[in-house]
Amino acid sequence: MSDNEPGEEDVNPEVDESLPHEGHSEHNHADQPGAAETASHFKLPSRTIKDLFNPPRNIAAIRQLLFEVNDKIELHTHEFDLYFPYVDNVWVRQHRAGSDKTGRYKTDYYACRLQRPTYTPKAVDKPRPEGTPTRKKQIREGGKCHMKLKVVRYEGGYQGVTIAQLGDKTEHMHDLDTMDRIKRSTVLMDIARSEVMNGYMPASVYTVMSEDEAKLAASGGRHLKREDVRNASQAWRQQHKGELRVHEGYRYDHGNGIVRQNNTVPLAQAVTDAQAVDPSLAYYATLPPNTLSFPEECRPFLEPYLPRPDAIVNEDGLPHVTLTYATSMDSGLSLAPGIQTILSGPQSKAMTHYIRSRHDAILVGVRTALADDPALNCRLEGAGGYGGLGWEKQPRPVVIDPAGRWLLTPQTRVIRTVSEGKGKAPWIIMAPGFAIDPNRVEMLRYYGGKHLGLTDYDKRWRLRWEAILKALAAEGIRSVMIEGGGMVLNELLSAQHSHLVSSVIVTVAPTYLGRGGVVVSPDPKHDEFGRPMPALRFRDIRWQSFGEDAVMCGRIPAVEGAAGLQSTIQSATPRPISFFNSTVDGQNSFQSRAPVSEPTDP
Repeated sequence: MSDNEPGEEDVNPEVDESLPHEGHSEHNHADQPGAAETASHFKLPSRTIKDLFNPPRNIAAIRQLLFEVNDKIELHTHEFDLYFPYVDNVWVRQHRAGSDKTGRYKTDYYACRLQRPTYTPKAVDKPRPEGTPTRKKQIREGGKCHMKLKVVRYEGGYQGVTIAQLGDKTEHMHDLDTMDRIKRSTVLMDIARSEVMNGYMPASVYTVMSEDEAKLAASGGRHLKREDVRNASQAWRQQHKGELRVHEGYRYDHGNGIVRQNNTVPLAQAVTDAQAVDPSLAYYATLPPNTLSFPEECRPFLEPYLPRPDAIVNEDGLPHVTLTYATSMDSGLSLAPGIQTILSGPQSKAMTHYIRSRHDAILVGVRTALADDPALNCRLEGAGGYGGLGWEKQPRPVVIDPAGRWLLTPQTRVIRTVSEGKGKAPWIIMAPGFAIDPNRVEMLRYYGGKHLGLTDYDKRWRLRWEAILKALAAEGIRSVMIEGGGMVLNELLSAQHSHLVSSVIVTVAPTYLGRGGVVVSPDPKHDEFGRPMPALRFRDIRWQSFGEDAVMCGRIPAVEGAAGLQSTIQSATPRPISFFNSTVDGQNSFQSRAPVSEPTDP
């Protein structure tokens, strides 16, 4: 239906090219005189029969996702170009708004195909060129669905596409199968056209495409008809009059059409078997070597302390805040200021990346950014860049840098991660008044990041944590994972700021770092008589071992003063501490898909 409105069928009543007749040749169209020259007048198909029998992974679920668009969807440009043609039978581009002044953002607006009518009858039909068959058109009234999309394509330090709903209509008035019945997608029509251009009869192409019904339905072809194959190739056939043939191993059976010969392997199976990699293993072959895996059976332990998938900011305008870090047995974070120190084992590291996948943002102080040069992304299997779609499960890096000390370059790891499509660009929180080179500001924008300036200070002329968290919430951040460093952690564990923390997850490594390092130790507290008292004691405690490390999850009690804290300590019901390893078939269940090649990743 290449140039037709949805639901229309181009059928030549005089010539049915899908039926065999005497003299059918075995020659490919490319071997016939002028074939290449003729083909140049047509847009060559971008898909082949291999794309039908070896479709993208989870294509049915991705089609449903792009049909509903319940939430904003962020895709890499190559993913958009791969997947969106599978649903272009649903979405029609209405107009292009153009690009912004930088030339990096290009915006298109789409509407559901059922919004517009397909055909308006005219008093006098326009004469068609000689030899062109009359088009049989089906009239469909418009205004049946008012779903609209805004699609923004970005081309800068990375290439990405953002898809979001537009307007008040938040769902279709029909299901995806209805659209698959009305019109076929570009992918299906391209596959059909490519096979006809390879010299095969439309009836034979239809038979081959219909062999694997499950894969055809997943790609949107549940309602594919033989006429669709003829329509897809009709314009090309008007120019190319060569004879067509049936697929090898198939024959014409009078009364039954094209059928597969006895003892012949179906073409669908032959194409699948010809893959160099087992389909069940092909997905894992594409994962980066440092991809991490965190077993499903170990996740319930963390669940009560993580933000809900539908988390919202609280009544104070604050996001969910999870404080998490790895420490030694003497509460050390590093051997000395500015020295990166590895504490987490591979199992607890995988856990940390799972926690990252559950948050909208990951926050660190500038000292950590300077000392560790962190990637600040999620390497969990299923996250964007690690088998996931777009930037799925990738948190937004946030760096507290009031004085603008962090000098980003294209070689900085977090920026390299953006260029590789494995993470997002950072937001840098600054205090106004510090001069920043405009080139630095522009470079951060080029990679999709930005600076956030705040003017809300505390008594010590430091940015207030309430202001920082509210600013992130205003930018759409509903949950923040705070990893360090020492100054950030100690401030948030202090009595002044601990009420901002929703939960705490601490990994304790079986080692002592010794004196002189960076430690987690909040300021001391005293009662009304000046006697020292515990600075903080957690509640709702859970312990579990991950490999050689012990992980504690807890919450900070919402009490103030010595009497309240002492009452909480005395009334708390002691919980048994259980250290155990989660195992499967006698083996530790925490295994990376491949050896961790970058152990210094935070």
